[in-house]
Amino acid sequence: MDAQLIAFTGVAAGMVALPGADFTVVVRNALASRTAGLASALGVAGGLLVHTALAVAGLAAVLVTLPVLFRTVQLLGGAYVLYLGISGLYALRRRISEKNRTPGNGTGPEAPQAFGRALRQGFLTNALNPKAPVLFLSLLPQFVPAGQPPLPRTLLLAALVVALALIWFPAVALLVDRLGRWLRRPRTARAIEGGSGVALTGLGLVLVTGPLLR
Repeated sequence: MDAQLIAFTGVAAGMVALPGADFTVVVRNALASRTAGLASALGVAGGLLVHTALAVAGLAAVLVTLPVLFRTVQLLGGAYVLYLGISGLYALRRRISEKNRTPGNGTGPEAPQAFGRALRQGFLTNALNPKAPVLFLSLLPQFVPAGQPPLPRTLLLAALVVALALIWFPAVALLVDRLGRWLRRPRTARAIEGGSGVALTGLGLVLVTGPLLR
């Protein structure tokens, strides 16, 4: 039994499940429809795939050692998260002012567009996360046993992280959809959407205005 692999699985599972901007985006889109929630979950996993691939290729080390490049990624990620938060709050305010209907089920002519938009949101939210390169660069080598070729082991660990994301985030989307009758009540939905908008806006502001994350 590979004790290091078991330990890494536990650490990676906690890392993937830790609530953040990706979790918030999945929940918010799952409120709109199951399809949008699952699309966001797949996008988040795709963003993780980018970071694990960079770590395996060693490019994450370049990003971490170049402050200007790292800060650029940090600003891009913060700006995108900030955009998601502000646009979500604006859309919520508009719906309230118009006393519009509750979030739909994602079916109909606009469903394919909603799928692509949700997929893109999940992917960019994770792919532009400036802390991920540092995390993977520092975490993966710790679980490569001495004397083993690093590349095959690192590939295995990276694949495990993506697999865990493909389990966790779709499960979150399906749970939100299962609880949809309650979560999509107008008052509850407004509270969740407002809370997610505020959370994303706050996180985006921290990334944009805060010090360099290292």
